[in-house]
Amino acid sequence: MGKLLDSIDSPKDLKVLSLEELNRLADEIRQLLISFCRRHGGHLGSNLATIEPIIALHYVFDMPHDHLIFDVSHQAYTHKILTGRRRFYTDPESQKDLSGFTSPKESPYDDFMLGHTGTSIGLACGMAAQRDATGGKANIIALIGDGSLSSGPAFEGLDWAAEQGGNLIIVVNDNEMSIAENHGGLYKSLAALRASGGRSSDNPFRALGLDYRYVEEGNRIEDLIEAFRQVKDTDHPVVVHIHTRKGLGLGQGSRGQIGSTSMAQSDGQAYMTSLPDLPAEGPVEANHWQDGLDSLNRLPNSRKTYGRMAMQALEARFSQEPGLTVISPATPLSNGIDPDFRQRAGNHYRDVGIAESHAIAYAAGIAKAGGTPVVATSATFFQRAYDQIEQEMALNGSAVTLLVFSTGVAKTDATHSGTADMVMMRGIPGLTCLAPTSGTEFLDMLAWATGPARQPVVIRVPGERTLATERAGKPIAPVKSDSTTAGQPWDRYRILQQGRTVALLALGDALPLGRDLADSLKASLGLKPTLVDPHRYDRLDEQTLDALASTHSLVATLEDGQLDGGWGQAVAAYYGPSRVRTLAFGAAKEFKDRVPQAALLERYGMTVPAMTRAISDALADQASWI
Repeated sequence: MGKLLDSIDSPKDLKVLSLEELNRLADEIRQLLISFCRRHGGHLGSNLATIEPIIALHYVFDMPHDHLIFDVSHQAYTHKILTGRRRFYTDPESQKDLSGFTSPKESPYDDFMLGHTGTSIGLACGMAAQRDATGGKANIIALIGDGSLSSGPAFEGLDWAAEQGGNLIIVVNDNEMSIAENHGGLYKSLAALRASGGRSSDNPFRALGLDYRYVEEGNRIEDLIEAFRQVKDTDHPVVVHIHTRKGLGLGQGSRGQIGSTSMAQSDGQAYMTSLPDLPAEGPVEANHWQDGLDSLNRLPNSRKTYGRMAMQALEARFSQEPGLTVISPATPLSNGIDPDFRQRAGNHYRDVGIAESHAIAYAAGIAKAGGTPVVATSATFFQRAYDQIEQEMALNGSAVTLLVFSTGVAKTDATHSGTADMVMMRGIPGLTCLAPTSGTEFLDMLAWATGPARQPVVIRVPGERTLATERAGKPIAPVKSDSTTAGQPWDRYRILQQGRTVALLALGDALPLGRDLADSLKASLGLKPTLVDPHRYDRLDEQTLDALASTHSLVATLEDGQLDGGWGQAVAAYYGPSRVRTLAFGAAKEFKDRVPQAALLERYGMTVPAMTRAISDALADQASWI
């Protein structure tokens, strides 16, 4: 029997299939996704849970005339397979061209490029309003997971949907967890709805004025088709609450046995972004779950390494500091905040769900009452809380410490770039922004920020270059600062190597690159440059800059972040038209989508050979004017 999947080139091909064939197709897609993620990584658990719902949505509705808007969109793999992008998952040569999220550049079936949570309902409201204003008839469908419901924009979208009225279908994919366990009163209501088959009076959707349907078997295609047919072409907003199983299919046997296997909460974190340490072929044994989790926990990446170091340092203080609180707006394990720590931490740890704005406001309240809050998440997610960082934190002088993970130039989806955080943070008055260059210095800065500083502090967690340098036994010795004093221990730049003519100011995770550049200049030009560790990026050490200007003819800055509006340009602006020539190396202001890091560094002229040539050319140009 041939594969049904080979005959599916668009959603129209689904509509001629029987129910038995649709179930066969779901099995084929499930095995394809497991195989794909074994080899390439990806958001496996969430996609396995949504295979049947997405098949049913495309079977009942008429995309792209109707519009399916994903929340986050990391559960859109089946949607992509059914909408003409099957070869990306089957052809190794094509997989490099595949975005991990929805992308209008890939397909007319994708309305938005999405990578952050909570926005699908608001986007759907906007599309529905425009449809009604122009007399359109399309169904507008938002597909949102239960984890995303905890984000503020999702609540705002639900609230407005009831006010707006008209055709709007909100499919709530409830697999009883997010990347980690869900937190908040909303989830008690969802549990009551599940326990009562959707009949509980504790119904937040009806309380907001929305119509409601419940599907207990959210991975049963026939039940889904019936529910979606009931709401198709509705004239009012309706929530279809479907109970699915995350990781469905990661077990042995036939389709009947697959249904008994789903993902435990701790496993959901491990398989958010990849499927590590699993056999390349054959069934997935049950004991691979814990093996996979352990394997992911051992991965030698900077986020987990430095995150765990930070949590250990803070945990040692919990017994003496009742107000010391670690706050994670979901995604804790990605940043080294593992389940064992969270259990031991008790009330010293708070996961507020996918609600970055709330995380900062909550932290500011803790600080106002005298506590010591630490908020930890990725650079790409802190931008969701810009208003709260500027108002509740900086304007009010709240003693909140932000740990910014996953920064710098790297191969990421366009929605998850980590190059803009320094531009954002340094543009807000009242923030002390630190860039440590070793694990020891990172902990020293953390101790100061959560101790005597009593002011808003941002710490850019060291990245992969720093980790590689430390593991190679060549760390940058930390500055000898007294982290118990209330002053500014990192006000002054540190001279790591005294040289002549050229000064290299390499910030944070760019310091190892600066050290390599210094070696290259000595080898190629016979020139020993001065190498400087600036420590921080919210302000300039004008005293050191003036001293460098008196003894050097060229100053070059290196930063692992966006150049336009960044720290290096501030250095160049300070020198202005003086006799000191300045060169600033950093990332371009652009959206880049899954471009390899090496290619980006070449594009930005941030490789050691390219920077060596640029400095050599600048020196030659200076010499020609003398």
